[in-house]
Amino acid sequence: MNRSEVAYPTPVPVWPGLGAWNLYFILKFALLWAGYLNLQVWPNLVFAAALLLPLPYRYLRYLRTFIAIPVGVALFYQDTWLPPFSRLLDQPGVLNFSGAYVVELAGRFIDWNLCALLAVLVVIYAFARHWLRLTTLSVLGLAWLASVNVLALHARSEPAATSTSDAPVAAASSAEPDSATLEAYLQKFYSTEAGRQVEFMPSTSAAQPFDLLLINICSMAWDDLEAVGLRDNALFQQMDVIFDSFNSATAYSGPAAIRLLRASCGQVPHMQLYGTAPPQCMLMADLSKLGFASEVMLNHTGQFEGFLDEVRAQGSLPGPAVNTSKLPRALVGFDGSPILRDSQVLDTWWKHREAGTNERVALFYNTTTLHDGNRALTPDGGTKSADYKPRAQGLIDDLSGFIKQLESTGRRVVVVIVPEHGAALHGDRMQISGMREIPSRSITHVPVGIKLVGMGRNANSAPLHIAEPSSFLALSEIISRLYTAQPQGDGQGPDWPALLSNLPQTAAVSENAGTVVVDYAGKPYVRIKEKGGWLPYPQRFK
Repeated sequence: MNRSEVAYPTPVPVWPGLGAWNLYFILKFALLWAGYLNLQVWPNLVFAAALLLPLPYRYLRYLRTFIAIPVGVALFYQDTWLPPFSRLLDQPGVLNFSGAYVVELAGRFIDWNLCALLAVLVVIYAFARHWLRLTTLSVLGLAWLASVNVLALHARSEPAATSTSDAPVAAASSAEPDSATLEAYLQKFYSTEAGRQVEFMPSTSAAQPFDLLLINICSMAWDDLEAVGLRDNALFQQMDVIFDSFNSATAYSGPAAIRLLRASCGQVPHMQLYGTAPPQCMLMADLSKLGFASEVMLNHTGQFEGFLDEVRAQGSLPGPAVNTSKLPRALVGFDGSPILRDSQVLDTWWKHREAGTNERVALFYNTTTLHDGNRALTPDGGTKSADYKPRAQGLIDDLSGFIKQLESTGRRVVVVIVPEHGAALHGDRMQISGMREIPSRSITHVPVGIKLVGMGRNANSAPLHIAEPSSFLALSEIISRLYTAQPQGDGQGPDWPALLSNLPQTAAVSENAGTVVVDYAGKPYVRIKEKGGWLPYPQRFK
């Protein structure tokens, strides 16, 4: 027989194990159990099947491993709670972060408890792989998760009943909170909100003129104040009205400011914030028709991500009323820009106001004193990390002192404290401390207070509390009512029951670009991607 006639056996495919990929899946199971992952079962099953598929030639197996590594990394990223990568590409402002802030953010991603857990799992894997068929355990684990998903889909296959009520605060039905039900709930909410509006009517019998100060604070939520022991503070103790359940509806500054400046209409989806709003929705335009001159002040440059240009364009605002470039900086922003002390900026504006001749002024004041990553100045001209609590205490003191300054002038002023969003001092299983991609309740539940200065005595020794779920529409309604309120004799304050009764209520729905959080039947649910599925929001770390 010739050499050329020798028949070589065809390689027989052998079903391989997952090998080191078992550690990949075991780590995912552990992270899923701990609440760190939202494991997508079917993509992981397909990935495991591709790894298990027998291939006859070694070079094909090498090629599969070469392809599997980046696919596995991408799939792991998809299984985390991190925002879609496209969202990160839409944030060019991160390139302007200072080096110190980037290092600080990187350090927050390290969870030493989690690192210890993963190290233990690696040791267990290295020992157990010699004694157990880990591939069988990995496949059975994925199969079990898949069966749970199938059973859940089958249980939810019946059409969900949705509420047909036109109430502003959509009442949660008894339907199972699956994706279809929650999506219908969200669309019903926006449909209802689209028909809501506060009207500002001229009144010849209105009370004496007053100034309106909208103090928009970046990074202050009830959760933050409680975390640093400042929930009960001098600023809010002297308010006449406190909203206990106010929802800022977003976790980022630009959208939050736009929502405030469009407070005369119901809450709209995030995508509509950057379109042309109906004129009747513009709070400053409504006030302008009643004789208020609109003014703007900031304690920062307003240049990061074009904040000032954005709110001016979307909120019908003028440029800053007073040049503050000669004021000394009090902090250095996360992007290296100067941040001024609030008391100095407000004092500068008030001198400008007293020298003016306008009968009524409506001021939009924005402060970033509490923004994440701000740094304190050092005597040698450098900077150092600035803790949240001293900055919050300083802001509280500055605003309290400014209110006392207003009281000493005898002028009539309505001061509205309305934060944009929280600082996210507490991290949770979905995002690290300081990260606000997902507008969770701890970030959007903000302290809102109203103080009437020079407008009569307040018979209440403590603030009046509004417990109902509220948002910007309620603020607009109060401002409208204050304008038309009848004058009270002998230094009396306003008719509080008439001022605060039957205010518009707004359900807790918060939205960033591509991410929505709703409160349904008392529990939070999140949709991370547009047209994606809804998930229960994980419990926060204890």
